Amino acid sequence: MSRLLLQYLLPLLLPAAIYFGWVWLANRTGKGRADGSTGLQEGSWFWLVTAGLALMVAGLVFTALMGQGQMEGTYEPPRFEGGRVVPGTVK
Repeated sequence: MSRLLLQYLLPLLLPAAIYFGWVWLANRTGKGRADGSTGLQEGSWFWLVTAGLALMVAGLVFTALMGQGQMEGTYEPPRFEGGRVVPGTVK
């Protein structure tokens, strides 16, 4: 679950969360729009989604390049020994 959160959801939702936080803070401090609107109606949703997708792709590339594990060897699948499951390994 944490991998799903860190690799997919967090990078996709982080730009939106930052933007909504900025709008909330601007309205709270009185530095918002003079007409009293929140700014959400005129926000650039395209760039918000694009930034989220870019962060998600960057996270996936980082994970692929920095991932652990051997690339060479013979894979031994998980097996059942002595009443317990022994995880698969690469030897």
